[in-house]
Amino acid sequence: MERRHVPTVAVLRRVADHWIGAHHDPGDNHWARATFFCGLSALHRLTREPRYLAHAHAWAERHGYGLHNGPTTRRADDQCAGQVYLDLYALDPAPDPAKPAAIEQAVRAMADTVEQRHDDWWWDDALHMAMPSFARLGALREEPAYWAAMHALYSHTRDAEGGPGLYDPDSALWYRDKRFLPGGITSPDGRPVRWSRGNGWVAAAHAKVLAVLPDTFAPAAAYRRTLAGQLAALRALQRPDGFWNVNLADPRHLPGPETSGTALFAYAVAAAIRAGVVPREGYLPMAERAWAGMVATAVHPDGFLGYVQGVGDRPESGQPVTRDSTADFGVGAFLMAGAELAALGV
Repeated sequence: MERRHVPTVAVLRRVADHWIGAHHDPGDNHWARATFFCGLSALHRLTREPRYLAHAHAWAERHGYGLHNGPTTRRADDQCAGQVYLDLYALDPAPDPAKPAAIEQAVRAMADTVEQRHDDWWWDDALHMAMPSFARLGALREEPAYWAAMHALYSHTRDAEGGPGLYDPDSALWYRDKRFLPGGITSPDGRPVRWSRGNGWVAAAHAKVLAVLPDTFAPAAAYRRTLAGQLAALRALQRPDGFWNVNLADPRHLPGPETSGTALFAYAVAAAIRAGVVPREGYLPMAERAWAGMVATAVHPDGFLGYVQGVGDRPESGQPVTRDSTADFGVGAFLMAGAELAALGV
Protein backbone atom coordinates (compact mmCIF):
# COMPACT_ATOMS: atom_id res chain seq x y z
CA MET A 1 0.00 0.00 0.00
CA GLU A 2 1.32 3.41 -0.91
CA ARG A 3 2.23 5.49 2.10
CA ARG A 4 1.55 9.18 2.38
CA HIS A 5 2.35 11.45 5.26
CA VAL A 6 -0.60 12.33 7.48
CA PRO A 7 0.05 14.50 10.56
CA THR A 8 0.31 12.30 13.62
CA VAL A 9 -2.20 14.24 15.69
CA ALA A 10 -4.76 14.09 12.89
CA VAL A 11 -4.45 10.30 12.73
CA LEU A 12 -4.75 10.04 16.51
CA ARG A 13 -7.90 12.15 16.56
CA ARG A 14 -9.43 10.14 13.74
CA VAL A 15 -8.79 6.82 15.50
CA ALA A 16 -9.94 8.05 18.91
CA ASP A 17 -13.05 9.70 17.50
CA HIS A 18 -14.01 6.58 15.61
CA TRP A 19 -13.76 4.40 18.71
CA ILE A 20 -15.72 6.84 20.87
CA GLY A 21 -18.37 7.31 18.18
CA ALA A 22 -18.80 3.57 17.75
CA HIS A 23 -18.88 2.84 21.51
CA HIS A 24 -21.20 5.27 23.24
CA ASP A 25 -21.13 3.09 26.36
CA PRO A 26 -17.72 3.84 27.91
CA GLY A 27 -17.42 0.23 29.08
CA ASP A 28 -16.20 -1.69 32.10
CA ASN A 29 -13.15 -0.93 34.24
CA HIS A 30 -11.15 -4.06 33.45
CA TRP A 31 -7.70 -3.98 31.87
CA ALA A 32 -8.70 -3.87 28.19
CA ARG A 33 -10.93 -0.81 28.43
CA ALA A 34 -8.58 0.76 30.98
CA THR A 35 -5.78 0.52 28.42
CA PHE A 36 -7.95 2.38 25.93
CA PHE A 37 -8.39 5.15 28.48
CA CYS A 38 -4.63 5.20 29.14
CA GLY A 39 -4.27 6.05 25.47
CA LEU A 40 -7.09 8.57 25.48
CA SER A 41 -5.55 10.25 28.52
CA ALA A 42 -2.24 10.51 26.66
CA LEU A 43 -4.03 12.04 23.70
CA HIS A 44 -5.74 14.56 25.96
CA ARG A 45 -2.38 15.58 27.44
CA LEU A 46 -1.12 16.14 23.91
CA THR A 47 -4.13 17.99 22.47
CA ARG A 48 -5.98 19.35 25.53
CA GLU A 49 -9.18 18.33 23.75
CA PRO A 50 -11.98 18.69 26.36
CA ARG A 51 -14.10 15.94 24.78
CA TYR A 52 -11.45 13.36 25.56
CA LEU A 53 -11.15 14.46 29.16
CA ALA A 54 -14.94 14.46 29.55
CA HIS A 55 -15.16 10.92 28.14
CA ALA A 56 -12.48 9.69 30.55
CA HIS A 57 -14.17 11.40 33.49
CA ALA A 58 -17.52 9.86 32.58
CA TRP A 59 -15.96 6.40 32.50
CA ALA A 60 -14.13 6.83 35.80
CA GLU A 61 -17.13 8.33 37.56
CA ARG A 62 -19.38 5.55 36.29
CA HIS A 63 -17.14 3.13 38.18
CA GLY A 64 -16.68 5.38 41.20
CA TYR A 65 -12.92 5.37 40.58
CA GLY A 66 -13.05 1.76 41.69
CA LEU A 67 -11.21 -1.36 40.60
CA HIS A 68 -12.57 -4.47 38.95
CA ASN A 69 -13.10 -6.92 41.85
CA GLY A 70 -12.75 -4.14 44.41
CA PRO A 71 -9.95 -2.35 46.27
CA THR A 72 -8.59 -5.50 47.89
CA THR A 73 -7.78 -7.16 44.56
CA ARG A 74 -4.21 -8.31 44.01
CA ARG A 75 -4.81 -9.15 40.36
CA ALA A 76 -2.75 -6.90 38.11
CA ASP A 77 -5.42 -6.82 35.40
CA ASP A 78 -7.86 -5.36 37.92
CA GLN A 79 -5.43 -2.59 38.84
CA CYS A 80 -4.84 -1.19 35.34
CA ALA A 81 -7.65 1.36 35.75
CA GLY A 82 -5.64 2.96 38.53
CA GLN A 83 -3.30 4.47 35.94
CA VAL A 84 -6.18 6.46 34.43
CA TYR A 85 -7.49 7.51 37.84
CA LEU A 86 -4.03 8.84 38.67
CA ASP A 87 -3.99 10.74 35.36
CA LEU A 88 -7.33 12.35 36.22
CA TYR A 89 -6.21 13.10 39.77
CA ALA A 90 -3.12 14.89 38.44
CA LEU A 91 -5.31 17.13 36.29
CA ASP A 92 -7.54 18.29 39.15
CA PRO A 93 -7.10 21.96 40.12
CA ALA A 94 -8.11 20.83 43.61
CA PRO A 95 -7.12 17.14 43.71
CA ASP A 96 -9.90 14.84 44.87
CA PRO A 97 -8.52 12.19 47.24
CA ALA A 98 -11.28 9.79 46.21
CA LYS A 99 -9.77 9.33 42.75
CA PRO A 100 -6.65 7.39 43.75
CA ALA A 101 -8.17 5.85 46.91
CA ALA A 102 -9.03 2.39 45.53
CA ILE A 103 -5.77 1.86 43.67
CA GLU A 104 -3.78 3.08 46.66
CA GLN A 105 -5.63 0.71 48.97
CA ALA A 106 -4.72 -2.19 46.69
CA VAL A 107 -1.08 -1.10 46.37
CA ARG A 108 -0.75 -0.51 50.10
CA ALA A 109 -2.15 -3.95 50.91
CA MET A 110 0.36 -5.62 48.59
CA ALA A 111 3.23 -3.52 49.94
CA ASP A 112 2.30 -4.50 53.49
CA THR A 113 2.43 -8.22 52.67
CA VAL A 114 5.14 -8.39 50.02
CA GLU A 115 7.59 -10.21 52.30
CA GLN A 116 5.08 -13.03 52.61
CA ARG A 117 3.84 -13.01 49.02
CA HIS A 118 5.46 -11.62 45.90
CA ASP A 119 4.39 -14.00 43.13
CA ASP A 120 1.22 -12.17 42.03
CA TRP A 121 2.69 -11.04 38.70
CA TRP A 122 3.10 -14.51 37.22
CA TRP A 123 2.51 -13.46 33.59
CA ASP A 124 4.39 -10.74 31.75
CA ASP A 125 1.33 -8.63 30.89
CA ALA A 126 0.99 -7.96 34.63
CA LEU A 127 3.98 -5.65 34.58
CA HIS A 128 2.15 -3.11 32.44
CA MET A 129 -1.14 -3.49 34.26
CA ALA A 130 0.21 -2.91 37.77
CA MET A 131 3.77 -1.54 37.91
CA PRO A 132 3.01 2.03 36.79
CA SER A 133 0.57 2.65 39.64
CA PHE A 134 3.09 1.41 42.21
CA ALA A 135 5.72 3.71 40.72
CA ARG A 136 3.43 6.73 40.50
CA LEU A 137 1.97 6.35 43.97
CA GLY A 138 5.46 5.98 45.39
CA ALA A 139 6.37 9.31 43.83
CA LEU A 140 3.07 10.99 44.71
CA ARG A 141 3.18 9.95 48.38
CA GLU A 142 6.97 9.94 48.69
CA GLU A 143 6.51 6.39 49.93
CA PRO A 144 9.52 4.15 49.19
CA ALA A 145 7.64 1.09 50.44
CA TYR A 146 5.56 1.15 47.27
CA TRP A 147 8.69 1.10 45.13
CA ALA A 148 10.27 -1.65 47.22
CA ALA A 149 7.15 -3.79 46.85
CA MET A 150 7.03 -3.13 43.12
CA HIS A 151 10.62 -4.25 42.74
CA ALA A 152 10.08 -7.42 44.77
CA LEU A 153 7.07 -8.37 42.65
CA TYR A 154 8.92 -7.48 39.43
CA SER A 155 12.02 -9.43 40.46
CA HIS A 156 9.99 -12.57 41.00
CA THR A 157 8.47 -12.23 37.52
CA ARG A 158 11.77 -11.52 35.86
CA ASP A 159 14.12 -13.85 37.68
CA ALA A 160 12.18 -16.53 39.56
CA GLU A 161 8.72 -17.28 38.10
CA GLY A 162 8.62 -20.87 36.90
CA GLY A 163 12.21 -21.39 38.08
CA PRO A 164 14.42 -19.20 35.87
CA GLY A 165 11.97 -16.29 35.55
CA LEU A 166 10.20 -15.05 32.44
CA TYR A 167 13.10 -12.93 31.18
CA ASP A 168 15.40 -14.68 28.71
CA PRO A 169 18.86 -13.11 28.93
CA ASP A 170 20.04 -14.78 25.72
CA SER A 171 17.41 -13.07 23.56
CA ALA A 172 16.71 -10.08 25.87
CA LEU A 173 13.02 -10.92 25.38
CA TRP A 174 10.35 -12.34 27.69
CA TYR A 175 8.16 -15.44 27.85
CA ARG A 176 4.48 -14.76 28.49
CA ASP A 177 4.30 -17.18 31.46
CA LYS A 178 5.99 -20.33 32.73
CA ARG A 179 4.16 -22.59 30.26
CA PHE A 180 6.33 -21.14 27.49
CA LEU A 181 9.69 -21.53 29.22
CA PRO A 182 12.23 -23.91 27.61
CA GLY A 183 10.78 -27.40 27.63
CA GLY A 184 7.23 -26.05 27.40
CA ILE A 185 5.01 -24.78 24.61
CA THR A 186 6.76 -24.17 21.28
CA SER A 187 5.78 -23.06 17.80
CA PRO A 188 4.72 -25.69 15.22
CA ASP A 189 8.31 -25.68 13.98
CA GLY A 190 9.60 -26.40 17.47
CA ARG A 191 10.96 -22.90 18.08
CA PRO A 192 10.36 -20.82 21.22
CA VAL A 193 7.22 -18.75 21.65
CA ARG A 194 8.02 -15.18 22.64
CA TRP A 195 4.71 -13.46 22.13
CA SER A 196 4.83 -10.00 20.62
CA ARG A 197 2.10 -8.33 22.68
CA GLY A 198 3.39 -9.86 25.90
CA ASN A 199 6.77 -8.34 25.16
CA GLY A 200 5.00 -5.10 24.27
CA TRP A 201 3.37 -4.96 27.71
CA VAL A 202 6.78 -5.49 29.30
CA ALA A 203 8.45 -2.76 27.25
CA ALA A 204 5.63 -0.31 27.96
CA ALA A 205 5.78 -1.09 31.68
CA HIS A 206 9.49 -0.31 31.82
CA ALA A 207 8.98 2.92 29.88
CA LYS A 208 6.17 4.07 32.16
CA VAL A 209 7.96 3.42 35.44
CA LEU A 210 11.21 4.96 34.22
CA ALA A 211 9.30 8.16 33.47
CA VAL A 212 8.53 8.38 37.20
CA LEU A 213 11.35 6.77 39.16
CA PRO A 214 14.29 8.91 40.28
CA ASP A 215 17.83 7.84 39.51
CA THR A 216 18.34 7.50 43.27
CA PHE A 217 16.07 4.43 43.26
CA ALA A 218 18.78 1.80 42.89
CA PRO A 219 16.91 -0.70 40.63
CA ALA A 220 16.13 2.02 38.08
CA ALA A 221 19.51 1.52 36.41
CA ALA A 222 18.76 -2.17 35.89
CA TYR A 223 15.33 -1.33 34.50
CA ARG A 224 17.00 0.99 32.00
CA ARG A 225 19.46 -1.71 30.93
CA THR A 226 16.69 -4.28 30.56
CA LEU A 227 14.58 -1.96 28.43
CA ALA A 228 17.53 -0.91 26.28
CA GLY A 229 18.45 -4.54 25.69
CA GLN A 230 14.91 -5.47 24.75
CA LEU A 231 14.62 -2.59 22.30
CA ALA A 232 17.94 -3.52 20.71
CA ALA A 233 16.67 -7.06 20.20
CA LEU A 234 13.42 -5.78 18.73
CA ARG A 235 15.24 -3.54 16.27
CA ALA A 236 16.69 -6.64 14.62
CA LEU A 237 13.30 -8.36 14.47
CA GLN A 238 11.22 -5.60 12.89
CA ARG A 239 9.56 -6.53 9.63
CA PRO A 240 10.22 -4.48 6.47
CA ASP A 241 6.64 -3.13 6.69
CA GLY A 242 7.30 -1.75 10.19
CA PHE A 243 5.33 -4.35 12.13
CA TRP A 244 6.47 -7.22 14.32
CA ASN A 245 5.18 -10.78 13.96
CA VAL A 246 3.07 -12.30 16.73
CA ASN A 247 5.92 -14.71 17.59
CA LEU A 248 9.18 -12.83 17.88
CA ALA A 249 11.13 -16.09 17.92
CA ASP A 250 9.61 -17.67 14.80
CA PRO A 251 8.71 -15.55 11.75
CA ARG A 252 6.96 -18.56 10.17
CA HIS A 253 4.52 -18.85 13.09
CA LEU A 254 1.34 -17.05 11.93
CA PRO A 255 3.23 -14.27 10.15
CA GLY A 256 1.61 -10.99 9.23
CA PRO A 257 1.02 -7.49 10.52
CA GLU A 258 -0.24 -7.16 14.12
CA THR A 259 -1.04 -3.77 15.59
CA SER A 260 -1.20 -4.14 19.37
CA GLY A 261 2.32 -5.45 19.89
CA THR A 262 3.70 -3.08 17.27
CA ALA A 263 2.00 -0.10 18.90
CA LEU A 264 3.34 -1.00 22.34
CA PHE A 265 6.85 -1.30 20.93
CA ALA A 266 6.54 2.05 19.16
CA TYR A 267 5.35 3.61 22.41
CA ALA A 268 8.23 2.11 24.39
CA VAL A 269 10.84 3.19 21.85
CA ALA A 270 9.55 6.77 21.75
CA ALA A 271 9.32 6.97 25.55
CA ALA A 272 12.79 5.46 25.90
CA ILE A 273 14.20 8.08 23.53
CA ARG A 274 12.56 10.85 25.56
CA ALA A 275 13.96 9.37 28.78
CA GLY A 276 17.48 9.01 27.37
CA VAL A 277 17.42 5.20 27.63
CA VAL A 278 18.27 4.76 23.94
CA PRO A 279 19.71 7.28 21.44
CA ARG A 280 17.35 9.13 19.14
CA GLU A 281 19.51 8.67 16.06
CA GLY A 282 19.59 4.90 16.40
CA TYR A 283 16.00 4.27 17.42
CA LEU A 284 13.69 6.97 16.10
CA PRO A 285 13.71 5.40 12.60
CA MET A 286 12.52 2.14 14.17
CA ALA A 287 9.55 3.87 15.81
CA GLU A 288 8.83 5.89 12.67
CA ARG A 289 8.72 2.72 10.55
CA ALA A 290 6.31 1.14 13.01
CA TRP A 291 4.07 4.21 12.99
CA ALA A 292 4.12 4.54 9.21
CA GLY A 293 3.30 0.86 8.82
CA MET A 294 0.34 1.04 11.17
CA VAL A 295 -1.03 4.20 9.57
CA ALA A 296 -0.71 2.80 6.06
CA THR A 297 -1.93 -0.72 6.78
CA ALA A 298 -4.10 -0.78 9.89
CA VAL A 299 -5.89 2.59 9.98
CA HIS A 300 -9.03 2.71 7.82
CA PRO A 301 -10.09 6.00 6.22
CA ASP A 302 -12.81 6.43 8.87
CA GLY A 303 -10.42 5.83 11.77
CA PHE A 304 -11.20 2.16 12.43
CA LEU A 305 -7.99 0.45 13.63
CA GLY A 306 -7.43 -3.05 12.30
CA TYR A 307 -4.96 -5.91 12.59
CA VAL A 308 -5.37 -6.01 16.38
CA GLN A 309 -4.97 -9.52 17.76
CA GLY A 310 -7.80 -10.34 20.16
CA VAL A 311 -7.57 -11.10 23.85
CA GLY A 312 -5.35 -14.09 24.55
CA ASP A 313 -1.97 -15.30 25.67
CA ARG A 314 -0.10 -16.59 22.60
CA PRO A 315 0.25 -16.22 18.81
CA GLU A 316 -2.75 -18.48 18.13
CA SER A 317 -5.12 -16.32 20.21
CA GLY A 318 -7.68 -14.33 18.26
CA GLN A 319 -6.62 -15.67 14.89
CA PRO A 320 -7.05 -14.87 12.10
CA VAL A 321 -5.85 -11.30 12.59
CA THR A 322 -7.20 -9.21 9.72
CA ARG A 323 -7.74 -5.64 8.64
CA ASP A 324 -11.12 -5.83 10.39
CA SER A 325 -9.80 -7.15 13.73
CA THR A 326 -9.88 -4.52 16.45
CA ALA A 327 -10.06 -4.14 20.24
CA ASP A 328 -10.13 -1.36 22.80
CA PHE A 329 -6.68 -2.11 24.22
CA GLY A 330 -5.18 -2.02 20.72
CA VAL A 331 -6.66 1.41 20.12
CA GLY A 332 -5.30 2.55 23.49
CA ALA A 333 -1.81 1.28 22.67
CA PHE A 334 -1.95 3.05 19.31
CA LEU A 335 -2.95 6.34 20.97
CA MET A 336 -0.13 5.95 23.52
CA ALA A 337 2.39 5.36 20.73
CA GLY A 338 1.25 8.28 18.62
CA ALA A 339 1.19 10.69 21.54
CA GLU A 340 4.78 9.81 22.44
CA LEU A 341 5.90 10.14 18.85
CA ALA A 342 4.15 13.47 18.46
CA ALA A 343 6.05 14.69 21.51
CA LEU A 344 9.23 13.83 19.61
CA GLY A 345 8.07 15.88 16.63
CA VAL A 346 7.03 12.97 14.41
